[in-house]
Amino acid sequence: MRSRFNRRQDMQTRFVKAKRRSLAHAKPGVHDCIVILDGLKPDFNIGKIIRSADAFGIQEVHLVGVDFFDPEPAKGSMRWVVLHQHSNFQSCYEAITGKGYVFYCLEPETDCLLGSEPFPEKTALIVGHEEFGVSFDILQYPSIRSLTIPQWGHVQSLNASVAASVAMYEYVRQYGKPMDVHDGDGL
Repeated sequence: MRSRFNRRQDMQTRFVKAKRRSLAHAKPGVHDCIVILDGLKPDFNIGKIIRSADAFGIQEVHLVGVDFFDPEPAKGSMRWVVLHQHSNFQSCYEAITGKGYVFYCLEPETDCLLGSEPFPEKTALIVGHEEFGVSFDILQYPSIRSLTIPQWGHVQSLNASVAASVAMYEYVRQYGKPMDVHDGDGL
C-alpha cells in the first residue's frame, strides 16, 4: 500500500502538469459566472467542480487556500477552464470585486433559496469546505449574499461538488447561451 506522502506527492505532480496545460489552453467560458472554491480539500471535489465548470461554460474558477488538488476527477477539463489561485479570500474578493460581479455564498441554512430570484448576469458563486464552511467571516463582507439549495430529504447539506453543480446549472438555466452543436464542443 502506498504511503499517504507518496499519494500526496503524486497528486501534486499531476496538478503541476495539469496546471501547465491549463495555462497553455484555457480560455474564459461563455457565461459571466465565476466559481470560488474556498478551502476545499484537495481530493475529488475540486476536480469534479472544474469538470462541471467546463460543462456549463463558466467564466473562470478561483481557488482560495488551495495549493494543489487532484486533477484526475476533472477528466481533462482542467485544460479548458481558467484557474486562479489565491492564498486567502480577501485577495480573491479584491481581484473580482472591480469587475462588477455579485457574490453569492452557498450555505446550508439561510432564508434565500436558489431559484427564488434571478441571478445578476455577472454572478460569483462561493463554495466553502463541506465541514468548516468558508474561511472568512461573512459578516465582514456585507455585499455577499447567502444562498441555499432547497432540500426536502433528511440530509442537512449536499456534497460540495453537487451543490456547486446545481448552482451553476441554475445560472446557466437563466442565462445560457445557445449551443452550436455542430462545432464539436457540444455533447
